[in-house]
Order: sequence, then structure tokens, then C-alpha cells
Amino acid sequence: MTTTTRTAAVRERAEGPPPRRGPYVCGLDAAMDVVSGKWKSLVLWELAAHGVRRYAELKRGLPGVSDKVLAQQLREMEADGLLVREVFPEVPPHVEYSLTEHGRALNTALESLGAWGSERIARLGAAVVEP
Repeated sequence: MTTTTRTAAVRERAEGPPPRRGPYVCGLDAAMDVVSGKWKSLVLWELAAHGVRRYAELKRGLPGVSDKVLAQQLREMEADGLLVREVFPEVPPHVEYSLTEHGRALNTALESLGAWGSERIARLGAAVVEP
């Protein structure tokens, strides 16, 4: 049995807008600043549900997101300290995304909001998109 380690992985910080540093009105304002945008909470959910994911795996799990928007959201989430992007020195390029402790904590905080949303879906009889 052969095992591989991540010691060869190269951590690469994404270029992107710096995270907003306030002033904030309250803690909710600070939290919403980090998850604003349609796809960020869904990226958090996808990584929490499936662990380490490659870009194509994330894209498959998020039907409807464009490459440009997903790449931008991932850069912003990395800049906010929610996820780690690991680039492996291979050909073809191999990049993996995973949640940081900060990202896992935010995902935990969003779970009750997700439960509320599930109740709303049921109450409305709304459809749910399956990836």
C-alpha cells in the first residue's frame, strides 16, 4: 500500500480584494460581510459535506455557477481565512481546497440558518436542485 503526503504541496495565497475590516454595526454585519454573495455559503456547505475538493468537484456540486464567479468567490474566501488552497507541483496542475478552522466554525454557525431554510422550502413546497 502506497501513501502520499502533502509535504510536497505548495501553499499559494490567492490574489484578491482584501477582507473588509469594518467598521461593523454588529457581529451579524461582520458575518454577513464574509458570506455575502450567492455562492460562498454553498461552497462552505460543499467543503463541509465532502472535505477536500478539487475545483472541478466544487463546480459539479454547485450547479449554475460560472468559472469566473467560482474562482472569484474562492479567492475571496481564501483572503477571508475560510479556506486553504493547496497547489501541488504536478503536471497537469493539481489544486485542492479545504476549510480552515475559521471556515468550519462559520459553517457550524450557518447550520441553524440552513435548518430554517429547509423549513421554508417545505412550507412553500419549493423545488430543490440536486447537483
